[in-house]
Amino acid sequence: MAITDWPEDERPREKLLARGAATLTDAELLAIFLRVGVRGKSAVDLARELVARFDGLRGLFNATQAEFCGVNGLGPAKYAQLQAVLEMARRYLETTLGERDALSDPTSVRRFLNAKLRDLPHEVFAGLFLDNHHRVIRFVELAHGTLNAASVYPREVLKQALALNAGAVIFVHNHPTRPISITLDHAPSY
Repeated sequence: MAITDWPEDERPREKLLARGAATLTDAELLAIFLRVGVRGKSAVDLARELVARFDGLRGLFNATQAEFCGVNGLGPAKYAQLQAVLEMARRYLETTLGERDALSDPTSVRRFLNAKLRDLPHEVFAGLFLDNHHRVIRFVELAHGTLNAASVYPREVLKQALALNAGAVIFVHNHPTRPISITLDHAPSY
């Protein structure tokens, strides 16, 4: 049955407009993004299949282009759209956190750094440069490494801090073998 034949209050787009995005399931949100299904499947059916196949939205977002485009009805254009949406979300989060004194406690620091580093396949050593009020000036990847190591040059770290006139610096590195693990090497005292 086509989505247009569904009762209006069950259609994902209408449901979002009437009740808000938070009321939709992952599949319903994805269906709005997909806009159309494929022969024999509505956009909602295709979205449900994708959520199941990739074990949730996170798995779908982390899929390679080949994995994503391997699904009937999905191609490079839709993959590019998805990557653009993800990057816009990351930039929104970064801007939102940087606009106010969002890094006022270790939890907000961890949330910010998780968003920046959690999906990287290699180790990164980075600096989060803050002003005197702990607002983000800039996040800078100072060293790229392999799966389990990254070489850091103190001279480069110091140059960045001085160039940005940072009032505080948080050094961080990720552990790709533990996808959501972030170690804070130094955090300002609050």
